[in-house]
Amino acid sequence: MTIAAFVAGLVLLIVGAEALVRGASRLAARLGISPLIIGLTVVAFGTSSPELAVSLKAAFDDQAGIAMGNVVGSNIFNVLFILGVSALIVPLVVAQQLVRFDIPLMIGLSVVVLLMALDGGIGRLDGLLLVAGLLGYLALLFFQNQRSTADTPSDAGAASGQRHWGIHLGLVAGGLVLLVLGSRWFVEGAVAFAAYLGVSEQIIGLTIIAAGTSLPEVVTSIIAALRGERDIAVGNVVGSNVFNILGVLGLTGLLAPSGIAVSPAMVGFDIPVMIAVALACLPICFTRGTISRWEGGVLLGYYLAYTLYLILAAARHDALPGFGATMLYFVLPITALTLVVLAVQEKRRAGRA
Repeated sequence: MTIAAFVAGLVLLIVGAEALVRGASRLAARLGISPLIIGLTVVAFGTSSPELAVSLKAAFDDQAGIAMGNVVGSNIFNVLFILGVSALIVPLVVAQQLVRFDIPLMIGLSVVVLLMALDGGIGRLDGLLLVAGLLGYLALLFFQNQRSTADTPSDAGAASGQRHWGIHLGLVAGGLVLLVLGSRWFVEGAVAFAAYLGVSEQIIGLTIIAAGTSLPEVVTSIIAALRGERDIAVGNVVGSNVFNILGVLGLTGLLAPSGIAVSPAMVGFDIPVMIAVALACLPICFTRGTISRWEGGVLLGYYLAYTLYLILAAARHDALPGFGATMLYFVLPITALTLVVLAVQEKRRAGRA
């Protein structure tokens, strides 16, 4: 029954997110919102709706490890796994707006999460500040949309509009219902798994739940890459990470009865990993405005290494110290040096052009 509830909850989350994204994106298009803004908001926020549903449910059930681990783990998974796999399929194009604004914003917000968590929790004031940041981000994107679509006619007044509006609104409402029901079953199943395996809820949140709630982003980015809409794959990931921090973490911290407790392990390791992953995006995306296949392979390799580290840590395996030292003192410095050299070469190339 536990496995059945877990799988059923995951299916409902994915179907609900798909319905929500489909309905909301079509509503946005009929309102004359530009495709770029739709990608950064409706699609990115819609694919992050499972994270919001799961984190809210976990926080209200006093399962802080799942609530926090879901957000941090999803952000790590989005960059390392989704961008890695998508880039392996086809090199990804990175829009200059993402490099100049959205990726630095994602990095800055990741640092803000660490600062807020230093006192051991994300409280109502922290949540309020994050939600206010979300509203400011949406207002900025709306202003950009007004400028970019000022001369573009809208089809909102199409003859068959009334029937279409009803269908789109029905998809949004149905998606939300499925998300609420799916999140309940998914969290209950995950908690049972954690108890059965003898690992913490935080580890389950960082791995199984983070990957499960990120499946809509996986599908969206891979399909976008296969269809040649390569900028959407990157925009979806960056937009989802921004929403995970401002929206998911903000609303959860604001609405949860006692806020979100953050463990010392999360502050000392997992959140810094999230920051490092966000920082790695900048030089990778800066080089020639693309994420190449070998860079995608590096990202995917790091996700596998991170997951292996969590498994070894949960099992208290003897190989953990050696593995951690190899990653910290050998693999990470070489990768960082390579990215810096590539970024400098790209800047010089751009200067000569």
